[in-house]
Amino acid sequence: MTDFEIWLLAIGLAMDCFAVSIASGIMLKRIQWRPILTMAFFFGLFQALMPLIGWTAASLFSHLIESVDHWIAFGILAFLGIRMIRESFKDEEMRQTYNPAKLKIILAFAIATSIDALAVGVSFAFMGLKSSTEILSAVGIIGLVSFVLSVVGLLFGICCGGNIARKIRAELLGGIILVLIGCKILIEHLFFN
Repeated sequence: MTDFEIWLLAIGLAMDCFAVSIASGIMLKRIQWRPILTMAFFFGLFQALMPLIGWTAASLFSHLIESVDHWIAFGILAFLGIRMIRESFKDEEMRQTYNPAKLKIILAFAIATSIDALAVGVSFAFMGLKSSTEILSAVGIIGLVSFVLSVVGLLFGICCGGNIARKIRAELLGGIILVLIGCKILIEHLFFN
């Protein structure tokens, strides 16, 4: 696998982080560096760790992981998305506010958006990435790209999403985005692999 292919793969993997970051930025409404950097850090960390875990476990679990990774990602994203959509229709005083700055929400998003990266790690083992230097370089690129695109997505959502958020409920938009990402992952794996 060439460096160019790894960079393209990293951008592809990071697009889910980017979309979730835009939705979260819309909900944050103003620049708050701590949650922005926390979310970007965990998105980058999980996007880098999952391929490393997948590559390490490829010889033992590849047939199990590849057959269910898309269902796991879909399930987590659909659950979170549907919950956000339901919350958006509750009366204001009865509604629990969705807070994308909460660590447990960030971790759930980080795990859900990085499940695909686990399968990519498994495929790395079969595509010729054999040395630890090669895999560490690849996961470093994936982590860096995910971090940068997450920061960009959050800032974009904060700066450009305010007008959208006033017209549409941000939780509704965020929930729809999460469900669509989950569906995209499922459709890609069921019909295009």
